[in-house]
Amino acid sequence: MTSLSPHLLDPRLEALIDRVAERQRADFGHSQPDLKADGSFITACDRWSDATLVAGLAELFPGEGVLSEEGRQQVPATPAYWVVDPLDGTTNFAAGIPYWAISMARFEAGVPVLAILEVPPLRQRIVAIRGQGAWRNGKPIPPPAEQEHNAGCASLCSRSIRVLQKLPHRPFPGKIRLLGVASLNLVSVAMGQTMAALEATPKIWDLAAAWLVLEELGCPLRWLGPTPQGLLAGTDQSQRNFPVLVANRRETLERFMPWADALETKVPPIG
Repeated sequence: MTSLSPHLLDPRLEALIDRVAERQRADFGHSQPDLKADGSFITACDRWSDATLVAGLAELFPGEGVLSEEGRQQVPATPAYWVVDPLDGTTNFAAGIPYWAISMARFEAGVPVLAILEVPPLRQRIVAIRGQGAWRNGKPIPPPAEQEHNAGCASLCSRSIRVLQKLPHRPFPGKIRLLGVASLNLVSVAMGQTMAALEATPKIWDLAAAWLVLEELGCPLRWLGPTPQGLLAGTDQSQRNFPVLVANRRETLERFMPWADALETKVPPIG
């Protein structure tokens, strides 16, 4: 792992993430998944990663709550709190596809102020700090609007791909990629890997870290239902989706809006 600049992360937090990433790499290819009640996969490594991260954050940041996919899914009442997806891309992980992420974000006043996306199989760490920018392995990431985009790729999730059937006579304005990891689907736009991403059913833990990376790099976001900003303390996030379209620049966002409009998502209101 390339060392991050000292001002980015507390070394103790880096060590915690390193520990979890190393365990995930060791378990990759050796984990049998179980089915959760919602039909998604979970492995013993998901559970261990969640417990380790939650315990580690409690020790490093006493008094700050944690909302996690595999643990407590209610918004903490503490002034600052963490949102964690310990292993985003469990299906890939369990199937032997080497592409998954650890997603962590620290929230203050209802928005993420620190984001960490660890990609263990690639040994990459993406960090964003509100108002300061974003880095990959310690090197600043240039805004995608300043990069060339010759490949013309766009990311869809498995649930948003149905929009292609709703607009059969309109050519989709990009080469479709389904990466299977919601957080990395979204952040691929910020990294300049894709020009747009459409996610139909992301939960708060899927998008918390990517959200800040995208904002710090000037990527426009269009929430297609409720916004995740300012979630009320105590609200259960287990069934709440935040469909979103993101793009590398405003004109790209508008070009993909017909497919976002075709999504016709039905989401419960924020309570």
